Amino acid sequence: MSLMNTYTLENGVKIPVLGFGTWQTPAGKVATDAVLAALDAGFTHIDTAEMYGNEKSIGQAVKASGIARSDLFITSKLDNQAHTYELATQALDRSLSDLQTDYLDLFLIHWPNPKAFRDHDWEKHLQETWRALEDAYTAGKVKAIGVSNFKPKHFEVLKKTQKIQPMVDQIRICPGDVDRLTIDYCQQHDILLEAYSPFGTGQIFANETLKALAQKKKRSVAQLCLRWSLQHGYLPLPKSVHPARIKENTEVFDFELTESEMQQIDALKGVAGFATDPDTADF
Repeated sequence: MSLMNTYTLENGVKIPVLGFGTWQTPAGKVATDAVLAALDAGFTHIDTAEMYGNEKSIGQAVKASGIARSDLFITSKLDNQAHTYELATQALDRSLSDLQTDYLDLFLIHWPNPKAFRDHDWEKHLQETWRALEDAYTAGKVKAIGVSNFKPKHFEVLKKTQKIQPMVDQIRICPGDVDRLTIDYCQQHDILLEAYSPFGTGQIFANETLKALAQKKKRSVAQLCLRWSLQHGYLPLPKSVHPARIKENTEVFDFELTESEMQQIDALKGVAGFATDPDTADF
């Protein structure tokens, strides 16, 4: 396995097994430099979202890199305020414009039940929003469509009206935070699992079990977490703004964790907190 390896989505689209995350990366020079460093380190898969506010900066970095658009895989996600057919369609067009591209490789509904629609028939709004993504997919504006932060109940809402099944669910997965019900559901339905916050937003680095294991393997805790994720068949999205760490995060294909080491990491519980509940999130 290498940085060039891909998973194949349910519709046949190939997606690089490791992506570069940009959540909490400030717009402007910080985001542009981070993405340029990621591309320089060999990442070809860049993940952003409308809510991150950095799509324009990422578009500028991609353009400045000189890398052919066809050699990159770019993902964005829908703003929580855009859960109607019309608003979702407009929001996607804005993302395309900000990212300076004619198409996205993957576009996701960011949260299933945002606060703005929670008390206003959120299920109907979610179905309408998914229809907008289906139409964008049919029109060729996006190569693949999926969701983020969805649990089985949210997939069941879509099932009532969907023509196309989501191809991806991007959820928080890191050692100690593994939503087994959602993971099992996705695996049973050929929905690829992308793992955001694979380092538990940094909390994971304090864990003594991981530190000891990393020392034994002569690897960093970050590399250990990414390798664990890959060996489970997830697609991790590490985020950093430091070129040396960005490069380090690509160096996870020349070692393996044994079954017993995997089990040791699997046994960790809550060491980096837990994912936000999408049905009570305050946004």
